[in-house]
Amino acid sequence: MAKLVKALGITLLAIIGLFLILVVSSQAVKAEARIVSSNVIGNPVIASSPEEECLALNVYYEARSDNMAGKYAVADTVLNRVTDSRYPNTICDVVKQGKLGDPPGSEVRRNKCQFSWYCDGKSDNPQDNDSWQKAQIVAYNIINYRKFRGITEGSTHYHATYVSPAWIDSLELIGTIGQHIFYRWD
Repeated sequence: MAKLVKALGITLLAIIGLFLILVVSSQAVKAEARIVSSNVIGNPVIASSPEEECLALNVYYEARSDNMAGKYAVADTVLNRVTDSRYPNTICDVVKQGKLGDPPGSEVRRNKCQFSWYCDGKSDNPQDNDSWQKAQIVAYNIINYRKFRGITEGSTHYHATYVSPAWIDSLELIGTIGQHIFYRWD
């Protein structure tokens, strides 16, 4: 009888172990399924929609060397603009907003964008794999789970701590998060 109980106990442990392996494997498959393509240098692309990719690119280029709070603050500011009637109503349109060249309808003028990286004339393909993955995670989480949504208290503007743009006196200062100073309309 003791041998039977011991054998049943080992079998039960084996079943539990197998179950745990299946659960962990299932989670890994779900995570892998979110990686939907790769960019030109082979970096995995986690963003599953064009809006997530636009936001991730903005986080990458505006805050890749910033701490996570700074990355989420940059993302939050873009989303605040989307909900503000003074700006375009999609993430991609906010990120790509700029002054158009002549004739009307032509491409955005170089160095005349809301976010300078977008029209600086350089490649928009992320080169730092780790920073690109973090930016995608931030974009995915703030869009899909509202993680840290509201961290900037409605800010629609920001600038790096080492610059002082002319427009700062026309806006309400919210504060500094990471390597950026945030503002909103009065």
